[in-house]
Amino acid sequence: MQCGKHTKIADLAIIKQPDHLIMGDYSEIREFTVITAKTTLGKHCGIERNVTISGSKYHFKLGDYSAIAHGARILLQSNDYVHDLISHDSSIEGDVTFDRYTGCGANAIVMPNNHIPEGTVIGALSFVPPNFKFEPWSVYAGIPIRKIKDRDKGSVLAQVMKIESGEQ
Repeated sequence: MQCGKHTKIADLAIIKQPDHLIMGDYSEIREFTVITAKTTLGKHCGIERNVTISGSKYHFKLGDYSAIAHGARILLQSNDYVHDLISHDSSIEGDVTFDRYTGCGANAIVMPNNHIPEGTVIGALSFVPPNFKFEPWSVYAGIPIRKIKDRDKGSVLAQVMKIESGEQ
C-alpha cells in the first residue's frame, strides 16, 4: 500500500489487494467499501460508504479531485448473460478509469472497459454499459445512460484553485 499524506481508510473498509492500492494526498475510503481490484486514487479523492470496486485482475483508477458516491458499483469483470452460460467465468472484463474532476453518483453501476474523461460525471442510479463513449466535461444519467448537459468547467476549476491555495 502506498498512501500519500492525510489519507484515510476506514477500519470497516475491505481492501483485498493492499499491495496494489495507491492513494494520493488527502484521499479517503469510507466504511463498508469493498475493493478487490488493483486501485489507484489521485489526490483529493473520495470513495463513499458501501461502494464496491471488483475485478481482481484489472485496474481501477480515480483521477485527482474525483469521487464515487454511496453504493456505486464499479465492475471490472462480469458475465455476459446474453451470449454465455451463467457461470463463474467472466466474459466482459477490463479496466475502468475516471480522469480528473469526475464523479459517479449514488448507486450507479459502471461496467468493465470504460474510460470516463476529464470533468465528466455520472448521475445517481445510472447504468453504464461496457465501452460507453463519453464526452469530456459532460453530465450523463439514466437507464439507458445519455448525456444530459455540459458541466460548468470554469466553476469546477475555480473550486480546485481554492482548495489548492488553502482557502477551503
